[in-house]
Amino acid sequence: MKKTRRELIDLTSTYADWALESIPREYPNHVSHSLREAKDLVEPHHNTPIFYGCYDWHSSVHSHWMLVRLVRLYPEAPYVDRALALLASNFISENFVGEFKYLSADHRRAFERPYGLAWLLQLGAELRQWPDKKAQDWGVRIEPLEALAADRLAEWLKKLTHPIRSGEHSQTAFAMGLALDWSMAAKETAFETLLVERAHDYYRLDCDAPLAWEPSGHDFLSPCLAEADLMRRCMERHDFGQWLERFMPFLPITDEENWLTPVQVSDPADPKLAHLDGLNLSRAWMLDGVASKLSPEDPRLPSVRAASRSHRDVALASLTGQHYEGTHWLGSFVTYLVTARGID
Repeated sequence: MKKTRRELIDLTSTYADWALESIPREYPNHVSHSLREAKDLVEPHHNTPIFYGCYDWHSSVHSHWMLVRLVRLYPEAPYVDRALALLASNFISENFVGEFKYLSADHRRAFERPYGLAWLLQLGAELRQWPDKKAQDWGVRIEPLEALAADRLAEWLKKLTHPIRSGEHSQTAFAMGLALDWSMAAKETAFETLLVERAHDYYRLDCDAPLAWEPSGHDFLSPCLAEADLMRRCMERHDFGQWLERFMPFLPITDEENWLTPVQVSDPADPKLAHLDGLNLSRAWMLDGVASKLSPEDPRLPSVRAASRSHRDVALASLTGQHYEGTHWLGSFVTYLVTARGID
Protein backbone atom coordinates (compact mmCIF):
# COMPACT_ATOMS: atom_id res chain seq x y z
CA MET A 1 0.00 0.00 0.00
CA LYS A 2 1.35 3.42 -0.94
CA LYS A 3 2.27 5.54 2.07
CA THR A 4 0.96 9.03 2.64
CA ARG A 5 3.31 12.01 2.76
CA ARG A 6 2.98 12.15 6.56
CA GLU A 7 3.81 8.46 6.85
CA LEU A 8 6.87 8.91 4.64
CA ILE A 9 8.10 11.79 6.77
CA ASP A 10 7.62 9.74 9.94
CA LEU A 11 9.40 6.76 8.38
CA THR A 12 12.36 8.71 7.06
CA SER A 13 12.86 10.65 10.30
CA THR A 14 14.55 7.64 11.86
CA TYR A 15 16.92 7.22 8.96
CA ALA A 16 17.67 10.93 8.74
CA ASP A 17 18.73 10.74 12.37
CA TRP A 18 21.10 7.90 11.49
CA ALA A 19 22.72 10.01 8.79
CA LEU A 20 22.95 13.09 11.01
CA GLU A 21 24.81 11.03 13.59
CA SER A 22 27.04 9.16 11.12
CA ILE A 23 28.20 11.93 8.77
CA PRO A 24 30.32 13.76 11.37
CA ARG A 25 31.48 10.51 13.02
CA GLU A 26 35.05 9.94 11.88
CA TYR A 27 35.75 6.67 13.70
CA PRO A 28 35.59 3.75 13.16
CA ASN A 29 36.80 4.37 9.62
CA HIS A 30 37.57 2.04 6.74
CA VAL A 31 40.00 3.96 4.56
CA SER A 32 40.77 3.06 0.95
CA HIS A 33 43.96 5.07 0.72
CA SER A 34 47.23 4.45 -1.10
CA LEU A 35 50.37 5.65 0.65
CA ARG A 36 53.15 7.19 -1.41
CA GLU A 37 55.17 8.68 1.45
CA ALA A 38 55.05 9.06 5.22
CA LYS A 39 53.20 12.38 5.13
CA ASP A 40 50.23 10.59 3.56
CA LEU A 41 49.51 9.14 7.01
CA VAL A 42 46.91 11.63 8.22
CA GLU A 43 43.43 11.43 9.69
CA PRO A 44 40.58 10.99 7.18
CA HIS A 45 39.21 14.53 7.51
CA HIS A 46 42.52 15.97 6.31
CA ASN A 47 42.24 14.07 3.02
CA THR A 48 38.49 14.25 2.40
CA PRO A 49 37.05 17.18 4.37
CA ILE A 50 33.44 16.50 3.40
CA PHE A 51 33.19 12.73 3.03
CA TYR A 52 35.37 11.59 5.95
CA GLY A 53 32.71 10.08 8.23
CA CYS A 54 30.11 7.32 7.94
CA TYR A 55 32.79 4.61 8.16
CA ASP A 56 33.82 4.98 4.50
CA TRP A 57 33.87 7.56 1.71
CA HIS A 58 31.05 6.19 -0.42
CA SER A 59 28.69 5.80 2.54
CA SER A 60 29.33 9.42 3.44
CA VAL A 61 28.57 10.45 -0.13
CA HIS A 62 25.23 8.68 -0.24
CA SER A 63 24.35 9.80 3.28
CA HIS A 64 24.82 13.41 2.15
CA TRP A 65 22.70 12.55 -0.91
CA MET A 66 20.04 11.18 1.41
CA LEU A 67 19.83 14.38 3.47
CA VAL A 68 19.69 16.53 0.35
CA ARG A 69 16.90 14.41 -1.11
CA LEU A 70 14.84 14.31 2.08
CA VAL A 71 15.13 18.06 2.66
CA ARG A 72 14.20 18.72 -0.98
CA LEU A 73 11.17 16.43 -0.90
CA TYR A 74 9.95 17.10 2.65
CA PRO A 75 10.86 20.66 3.68
CA GLU A 76 8.34 20.49 6.53
CA ALA A 77 9.99 17.43 8.15
CA PRO A 78 11.27 17.79 11.74
CA TYR A 79 14.84 16.97 10.77
CA VAL A 80 15.18 19.67 8.10
CA ASP A 81 16.83 22.39 10.20
CA ARG A 82 19.48 20.01 11.54
CA ALA A 83 20.09 18.58 8.08
CA LEU A 84 20.48 22.01 6.50
CA ALA A 85 22.90 23.10 9.22
CA LEU A 86 25.06 20.01 8.69
CA LEU A 87 25.02 20.38 4.91
CA ALA A 88 25.89 24.07 5.13
CA SER A 89 28.85 23.37 7.41
CA ASN A 90 30.21 20.67 5.11
CA PHE A 91 29.42 22.13 1.69
CA ILE A 92 31.75 25.12 1.88
CA SER A 93 33.98 25.97 -1.05
CA GLU A 94 37.28 25.03 0.59
CA ASN A 95 35.96 21.58 1.46
CA PHE A 96 35.00 20.90 -2.14
CA VAL A 97 38.46 22.06 -3.18
CA GLY A 98 39.97 19.60 -0.72
CA GLU A 99 37.84 16.74 -2.02
CA PHE A 100 38.81 17.58 -5.60
CA LYS A 101 42.51 17.75 -4.73
CA TYR A 102 42.38 14.32 -3.15
CA LEU A 103 40.26 12.67 -5.82
CA SER A 104 42.11 14.15 -8.79
CA ALA A 105 45.51 12.71 -7.88
CA ASP A 106 46.66 10.58 -10.80
CA HIS A 107 47.40 7.55 -8.62
CA ARG A 108 43.76 7.59 -7.46
CA ARG A 109 42.21 7.08 -10.89
CA ALA A 110 40.50 3.91 -9.65
CA PHE A 111 39.45 5.39 -6.28
CA GLU A 112 35.83 4.47 -5.48
CA ARG A 113 35.25 3.28 -9.04
CA PRO A 114 32.49 2.71 -9.94
CA TYR A 115 30.24 2.71 -6.86
CA GLY A 116 31.39 5.80 -4.98
CA LEU A 117 31.82 7.85 -8.15
CA ALA A 118 28.29 6.95 -9.25
CA TRP A 119 26.87 8.02 -5.89
CA LEU A 120 28.77 11.29 -6.18
CA LEU A 121 26.96 11.89 -9.46
CA GLN A 122 23.65 11.08 -7.75
CA LEU A 123 24.42 13.74 -5.15
CA GLY A 124 25.09 16.20 -7.95
CA ALA A 125 21.84 15.24 -9.68
CA GLU A 126 19.87 15.79 -6.49
CA LEU A 127 21.33 19.27 -6.06
CA ARG A 128 20.55 20.11 -9.70
CA GLN A 129 16.91 19.13 -9.18
CA TRP A 130 16.47 21.28 -6.07
CA PRO A 131 15.43 24.84 -7.03
CA ASP A 132 16.73 26.39 -3.83
CA LYS A 133 19.38 29.14 -3.71
CA LYS A 134 21.54 27.23 -1.23
CA ALA A 135 21.29 24.05 -3.26
CA GLN A 136 22.18 25.87 -6.46
CA ASP A 137 25.28 27.34 -4.79
CA TRP A 138 26.29 23.89 -3.56
CA GLY A 139 25.62 22.52 -7.02
CA VAL A 140 28.08 24.96 -8.55
CA ARG A 141 30.70 23.96 -5.98
CA ILE A 142 30.32 20.24 -6.68
CA GLU A 143 30.52 20.62 -10.48
CA PRO A 144 34.32 20.01 -10.70
CA LEU A 145 33.88 16.79 -8.72
CA GLU A 146 30.97 15.75 -10.95
CA ALA A 147 33.04 16.34 -14.08
CA LEU A 148 35.96 14.40 -12.65
CA ALA A 149 33.75 11.46 -11.63
CA ALA A 150 32.06 11.35 -15.04
CA ASP A 151 35.41 11.52 -16.83
CA ARG A 152 36.83 8.73 -14.70
CA LEU A 153 33.84 6.49 -15.36
CA ALA A 154 33.80 7.26 -19.08
CA GLU A 155 37.51 6.57 -19.44
CA TRP A 156 37.09 3.26 -17.63
CA LEU A 157 33.97 2.11 -19.48
CA LYS A 158 35.60 2.72 -22.85
CA LYS A 159 38.30 0.22 -21.87
CA LEU A 160 36.21 -2.23 -19.84
CA THR A 161 35.71 -5.20 -22.14
CA HIS A 162 33.35 -7.18 -19.88
CA PRO A 163 30.78 -6.15 -17.27
CA ILE A 164 31.41 -6.80 -13.59
CA ARG A 165 28.60 -8.96 -12.29
CA SER A 166 29.30 -8.88 -8.55
CA GLY A 167 26.80 -8.09 -5.83
CA GLU A 168 29.02 -5.51 -4.16
CA HIS A 169 30.71 -2.19 -4.92
CA SER A 170 32.45 -3.28 -8.13
CA GLN A 171 29.21 -4.05 -10.00
CA THR A 172 28.85 -2.16 -13.27
CA ALA A 173 25.07 -2.30 -13.80
CA PHE A 174 24.01 -0.43 -10.65
CA ALA A 175 26.67 2.25 -11.01
CA MET A 176 25.78 2.75 -14.67
CA GLY A 177 22.14 3.25 -13.72
CA LEU A 178 23.03 5.98 -11.23
CA ALA A 179 25.39 7.60 -13.71
CA LEU A 180 22.77 7.47 -16.46
CA ASP A 181 20.23 9.23 -14.28
CA TRP A 182 22.81 11.97 -13.58
CA SER A 183 23.67 12.34 -17.27
CA MET A 184 20.05 13.07 -18.08
CA ALA A 185 19.65 15.52 -15.19
CA ALA A 186 22.89 17.27 -16.18
CA LYS A 187 22.09 17.11 -19.92
CA GLU A 188 25.45 15.43 -20.55
CA THR A 189 24.34 13.80 -23.81
CA ALA A 190 27.74 12.42 -24.82
CA PHE A 191 28.11 10.60 -21.50
CA GLU A 192 24.49 9.41 -21.70
CA THR A 193 25.13 8.00 -25.18
CA LEU A 194 28.25 6.20 -23.98
CA LEU A 195 26.42 4.64 -21.04
CA VAL A 196 23.54 3.41 -23.19
CA GLU A 197 25.92 2.00 -25.79
CA ARG A 198 28.00 0.18 -23.18
CA ALA A 199 24.87 -1.16 -21.49
CA HIS A 200 23.82 -2.72 -24.79
CA ASP A 201 27.35 -4.02 -25.38
CA TYR A 202 27.42 -5.68 -22.00
CA TYR A 203 23.88 -6.91 -21.51
CA ARG A 204 21.63 -6.82 -24.59
CA LEU A 205 22.32 -10.43 -25.61
CA ASP A 206 22.00 -11.88 -22.10
CA CYS A 207 19.39 -14.57 -21.59
CA ASP A 208 18.27 -17.02 -18.91
CA ALA A 209 19.46 -14.98 -15.92
CA PRO A 210 20.91 -17.24 -13.20
CA LEU A 211 18.80 -15.65 -10.49
CA ALA A 212 18.72 -18.95 -8.59
CA TRP A 213 22.45 -18.54 -7.96
CA GLU A 214 21.83 -15.39 -5.97
CA PRO A 215 22.64 -14.19 -3.46
CA SER A 216 26.27 -14.54 -2.60
CA GLY A 217 26.78 -14.20 1.13
CA HIS A 218 27.97 -10.58 1.13
CA ASP A 219 25.71 -9.15 -1.59
CA PHE A 220 23.89 -5.85 -1.17
CA LEU A 221 23.05 -5.62 -4.89
CA SER A 222 21.49 -8.22 -7.16
CA PRO A 223 23.57 -8.75 -10.31
CA CYS A 224 20.57 -9.95 -12.30
CA LEU A 225 17.98 -7.42 -11.12
CA ALA A 226 20.43 -4.52 -11.36
CA GLU A 227 21.03 -5.46 -14.98
CA ALA A 228 17.29 -5.44 -15.67
CA ASP A 229 16.92 -2.12 -13.84
CA LEU A 230 19.66 -0.63 -16.01
CA MET A 231 18.30 -1.99 -19.28
CA ARG A 232 14.81 -0.59 -18.65
CA ARG A 233 16.50 2.83 -18.66
CA CYS A 234 18.08 2.08 -22.05
CA MET A 235 15.13 0.68 -24.01
CA GLU A 236 11.67 1.61 -25.13
CA ARG A 237 8.87 -0.21 -23.32
CA HIS A 238 8.14 -2.78 -26.04
CA ASP A 239 11.80 -3.63 -26.58
CA PHE A 240 12.42 -3.93 -22.86
CA GLY A 241 9.45 -6.26 -22.43
CA GLN A 242 10.85 -8.57 -25.12
CA TRP A 243 14.38 -8.37 -23.68
CA LEU A 244 13.06 -9.24 -20.21
CA GLU A 245 11.25 -12.28 -21.63
CA ARG A 246 14.58 -13.62 -22.85
CA PHE A 247 16.50 -12.56 -19.77
CA MET A 248 14.00 -13.77 -17.15
CA PRO A 249 11.72 -16.28 -18.87
CA PHE A 250 10.81 -17.72 -15.47
CA LEU A 251 8.85 -14.66 -14.27
CA PRO A 252 5.40 -15.85 -13.13
CA ILE A 253 2.27 -14.51 -14.76
CA THR A 254 0.27 -14.60 -11.53
CA ASP A 255 0.55 -12.41 -8.45
CA GLU A 256 2.77 -14.81 -6.51
CA GLU A 257 5.70 -13.37 -4.57
CA ASN A 258 7.68 -16.50 -3.67
CA TRP A 259 9.51 -16.75 -6.98
CA LEU A 260 12.10 -14.55 -5.27
CA THR A 261 12.50 -14.94 -1.53
CA PRO A 262 13.79 -12.16 0.74
CA VAL A 263 17.00 -12.99 2.58
CA GLN A 264 17.64 -13.10 6.32
CA VAL A 265 20.65 -11.56 8.08
CA SER A 266 22.30 -13.98 10.48
CA ASP A 267 24.40 -11.35 12.27
CA PRO A 268 23.55 -7.65 11.76
CA ALA A 269 26.65 -6.67 13.77
CA ASP A 270 28.91 -8.16 11.09
CA PRO A 271 29.61 -5.43 8.49
CA LYS A 272 29.66 -7.87 5.58
CA LEU A 273 26.72 -10.04 6.63
CA ALA A 274 24.68 -6.88 7.22
CA HIS A 275 24.94 -6.30 3.46
CA LEU A 276 21.97 -8.63 3.03
CA ASP A 277 19.62 -6.06 4.57
CA GLY A 278 20.71 -3.78 1.76
CA LEU A 279 20.07 -6.54 -0.75
CA ASN A 280 16.42 -6.77 0.26
CA LEU A 281 16.08 -3.00 -0.13
CA SER A 282 17.86 -2.79 -3.48
CA ARG A 283 16.00 -5.80 -4.84
CA ALA A 284 12.74 -4.04 -3.98
CA TRP A 285 13.65 -0.82 -5.79
CA MET A 286 15.07 -2.70 -8.78
CA LEU A 287 11.84 -4.66 -9.07
CA ASP A 288 9.93 -1.38 -8.86
CA GLY A 289 12.12 -0.06 -11.66
CA VAL A 290 11.37 -3.09 -13.82
CA ALA A 291 7.66 -2.74 -13.09
CA SER A 292 7.72 0.92 -14.10
CA LYS A 293 8.77 0.01 -17.65
CA LEU A 294 6.34 -2.86 -18.20
CA SER A 295 3.01 -2.32 -19.87
CA PRO A 296 0.09 -2.05 -17.40
CA GLU A 297 -1.39 -5.09 -19.14
CA ASP A 298 1.78 -7.19 -18.85
CA PRO A 299 0.89 -10.45 -17.04
CA ARG A 300 4.26 -10.46 -15.27
CA LEU A 301 3.55 -7.17 -13.53
CA PRO A 302 1.63 -8.52 -10.49
CA SER A 303 4.41 -10.95 -9.57
CA VAL A 304 7.12 -8.32 -9.97
CA ARG A 305 5.21 -5.97 -7.70
CA ALA A 306 4.43 -8.71 -5.19
CA ALA A 307 8.11 -9.65 -4.87
CA SER A 308 9.01 -6.00 -4.39
CA ARG A 309 6.47 -5.66 -1.56
CA SER A 310 7.72 -8.77 0.22
CA HIS A 311 11.34 -7.59 0.06
CA ARG A 312 10.38 -4.11 1.26
CA ASP A 313 8.39 -5.48 4.20
CA VAL A 314 11.13 -7.86 5.35
CA ALA A 315 13.82 -5.21 5.00
CA LEU A 316 12.00 -2.48 6.92
CA ALA A 317 11.09 -4.90 9.71
CA SER A 318 14.72 -5.99 10.01
CA LEU A 319 16.29 -2.55 10.50
CA THR A 320 16.61 -1.91 14.23
CA GLY A 321 19.30 0.76 14.43
CA GLN A 322 21.25 -1.24 17.00
CA HIS A 323 24.45 -1.65 14.98
CA TYR A 324 26.60 1.02 13.34
CA GLU A 325 27.59 -1.59 10.77
CA GLY A 326 24.15 -1.01 9.24
CA THR A 327 23.08 2.44 10.39
CA HIS A 328 25.96 4.23 8.65
CA TRP A 329 24.55 3.35 5.21
CA LEU A 330 21.21 1.54 5.21
CA GLY A 331 19.14 4.69 5.68
CA SER A 332 20.28 5.82 2.25
CA PHE A 333 19.00 2.59 0.75
CA VAL A 334 15.65 2.96 2.51
CA THR A 335 15.39 6.51 1.18
CA TYR A 336 16.22 5.44 -2.38
CA LEU A 337 13.44 2.84 -2.16
CA VAL A 338 10.61 4.67 -0.44
CA THR A 339 11.06 7.92 -2.41
CA ALA A 340 11.21 6.01 -5.73
CA ARG A 341 14.54 7.49 -6.79
CA GLY A 342 15.53 6.29 -10.23
CA ILE A 343 11.87 6.12 -11.26
CA ASP A 344 10.72 9.68 -10.64
